[in-house]
Amino acid sequence: MNKNSVGKHINPVHKPVKREGAEKYLLYTLLSFAVSVVLTRLFLEITGYPKLGNSELHIAHVLWGGLLLFIASLLPIILANRWVYIVNAICAGIGVGLFIDEVGKFITQSNDYFYPAAATIIYAFFLITVLIYFQVRKPPIRDARSELYRALESIEDVLDHDLDIQEHDRLVSRLKYVSEKADHPDLSNLANNLLDFISSDVIQKTPYIPSFWIRWKNNLRKFETRWITPNRLRVILASGLMALGLATLVKLGKFIWSIIVTSQLQEMVNDLVIDSQLFSSSTIGWFYVRIILEAIVSLILLTAAVLLIVGRNERGIQLSFFSLLLSLTVVNLFVFYFDQFSTIILAVIQLLLLGGVVHYRKSYLSTS
Repeated sequence: MNKNSVGKHINPVHKPVKREGAEKYLLYTLLSFAVSVVLTRLFLEITGYPKLGNSELHIAHVLWGGLLLFIASLLPIILANRWVYIVNAICAGIGVGLFIDEVGKFITQSNDYFYPAAATIIYAFFLITVLIYFQVRKPPIRDARSELYRALESIEDVLDHDLDIQEHDRLVSRLKYVSEKADHPDLSNLANNLLDFISSDVIQKTPYIPSFWIRWKNNLRKFETRWITPNRLRVILASGLMALGLATLVKLGKFIWSIIVTSQLQEMVNDLVIDSQLFSSSTIGWFYVRIILEAIVSLILLTAAVLLIVGRNERGIQLSFFSLLLSLTVVNLFVFYFDQFSTIILAVIQLLLLGGVVHYRKSYLSTS
């Protein structure tokens, strides 16, 4: 220890540090959350909404969600292994899915599981988590303290004899960075000592075996290189955008025709009232807002598709990104309210198209 540092007070540092692999764990949570909600609704629809219990008790699936959330909270407190984070992420995703699936019961006096706004709330909650995921995916600001945090976390692979060659090289790179960039000499000394240990012959390195996600990405890249050319991807995106826009316009045309033919309009309103989706004048107003927004988005989608077809790729991709993002973040909040979970497939198609648009822009427009 440096004599000059004896008796010198050093303030503790509480600045948060992003965990290594945080985006992967959050992705597990997102997928588990989405799958649990969809499968729960599908199972209940197929089986006729059975109840587990008797004349006095009812064991709702929100209880199983609470149990899984409790397990997810206990695991990282009790166990220090890194594999716990994967189990924790999956338990948390399933648990919150089972919990929030019954949100309609929590926000209504009548404990209405089928309350229309429940689907919108679930979708909005999922969207917020997706936004958090994209923030977490961003590369963190690199500094010596954060890099040493991640290096110390990687030491667990040494203890478990599971340090492969790539992880070893990444760990060495981090320790060298800390040794060179650390503000405090104690951090540099710790990094150098760890670097000597990691670089010694005592460390056993396992062969690098790509994870499932890495293999999937590599296979996808090979498929794209072989089959998906820029022109083919452009045609696929234009076709998808055109199909979405036309489908919405057809639905809008039926609505306009129902306005012209009063009996059909009355029938449509009666169906919505029976389904408890229209129960006030404000709700009818939101229904008209939904129709207007869908019409605007469909026209933008069709315009973007035409621009892609005629070769104005940059402008077409910009409009595609804007319209799909508007659909996913705003329009679908109304659609989920009135159409409930039947619109999940549509949302998935929109998300896939948005991913294709982002990929096209990143791969073929950023270098132009």
